[in-house]
Amino acid sequence: MAQPQEAYATRNPNNIRTDVLAEARQACYKARDAFYACVEKETDKKPTEIASVGLLYPSDCKASRAEFEKLCRASWVNHFDRQYCKNRRVQRLLDDKESRRV
Repeated sequence: MAQPQEAYATRNPNNIRTDVLAEARQACYKARDAFYACVEKETDKKPTEIASVGLLYPSDCKASRAEFEKLCRASWVNHFDRQYCKNRRVQRLLDDKESRRV
């Protein structure tokens, strides 16, 4: 059975193995979730590392970030980082608006 990383380097483009693509996608999602869970868990620590799109994260999450970047396409990593930053910004705005109401 092919490794998930090999899904993107298929030698015969006419022979697409959807099971391998699905495994690679699931591995990517699992690594993404582990990284962002680490970032959320370590919010009290000072972010010292910088990722794409200006995302800052603590050095404790370096290993999960490396795994995330290894298992996901670079364009996916950028997309997920942008999405995470946007969601955090929206949540901050909602929290700020809520605190002003009280």
